[in-house]
Amino acid sequence: MATVRLAPVLRPSAGGSKQVSAQGSTLTEVLNDLYQHYPALKDQIQPSGELSRFINIYVNDQDVRYLQGLETVVGASDTVILLPAMAGGRGLVTK
Repeated sequence: MATVRLAPVLRPSAGGSKQVSAQGSTLTEVLNDLYQHYPALKDQIQPSGELSRFINIYVNDQDVRYLQGLETVVGASDTVILLPAMAGGRGLVTK
């Protein structure tokens, strides 16, 4: 089983877990296994069936957008990291 690390904003949808295990030989299979155990994650990761553009997914520290996307091969000892993009904040205030 691959290890899936969850960013803090995703943890409430996975029972508060920092990391979980999921089965599959491709990223699609791993995510589908993850959704079976934690259905609320699907709305955050693949709301329309495609990967949200606001989430970055890494397999062994490599961005899947530069690999094979959802068809990226995932081995049993691999680590998948789900990291939502951060935006916003407050601009520099000058007086």
